Amino acid sequence: MRIELTVQQLLLYGSQLPEELSGGILRAWSFPVVPALGIALTAVVYARGFVLARRTRSNELPPWRGACFLAGLFSLWIALASPIDALDDFLLSSHMIQHFILMSVAPPLMMLGDPVVPLLRGLPRWLICKPLHPLFTSRALQKIIHVLTHPATIWIAANAAYLGWHVPAAFELTFRSESIHQLEHLCFFLTSIGFWWVVFAPWPSRSRWPRWTVIPYLLSADLVNTILSALLAFSGRVLYPSYAAAPRVTHLTALQDQVAAGSEMWVLNSIVFLIPAVILTMQLLTPRAFRSTERTA
Repeated sequence: MRIELTVQQLLLYGSQLPEELSGGILRAWSFPVVPALGIALTAVVYARGFVLARRTRSNELPPWRGACFLAGLFSLWIALASPIDALDDFLLSSHMIQHFILMSVAPPLMMLGDPVVPLLRGLPRWLICKPLHPLFTSRALQKIIHVLTHPATIWIAANAAYLGWHVPAAFELTFRSESIHQLEHLCFFLTSIGFWWVVFAPWPSRSRWPRWTVIPYLLSADLVNTILSALLAFSGRVLYPSYAAAPRVTHLTALQDQVAAGSEMWVLNSIVFLIPAVILTMQLLTPRAFRSTERTA
């Protein structure tokens, strides 16, 4: 069954949706043209550059890194085109799963793929030598990038985007305009790319701060996540009116759905933050003589 009803029309059904319509939402895959083209083009450029770069840099680019990057692109497609996106107008828990993928699944996987060299090698040589050359050699642009990519700047931007878009007034705007909704997704994704860049420092970049600082960097972000998640889980009232008015497509009430969303955010994001923090702690505590000579994430 193809869903062709708007959210406003669905509200006419009241508190319950017909079973066939609910099932139709779960089968509703979309095809967002611009993201699809962007993801496909990025995959092609990266794959081409990865193959070329591995001819001389096979140690720096093992196959698993290429698999991670492509898996990150695939997860991005899942977030934007699968029934998760179709359900986000009805379930806050589905909306938060979408945000989780955009911030904590796709970006770290893509950073584990060491994207810089493969993407540059995958571009046509004429594009790098002519249109992009002034950008690479501009001192003013390099200074701006130096400030924007500072770990403190990135941490503030990522967490400000995370908290700011979940303020009820801002969150409600995404229901009124699809353009604002897409802007929200773009903010989450781009700031998270920067956040995980600091964590993994993909080759050939180097960490701006000592590696041990990544541990408080991750733990403080997890604290921000905990505060927001706990607010959603324990507020005792529905914070987003659009979900209170939305048709119920599951047995969950709007408040139960919000509690589930807060719990998802709390557990899933904490796992993603804590795993690299624990791994890095173990690496730093391991005597240098026993550390693997192979480059780690």
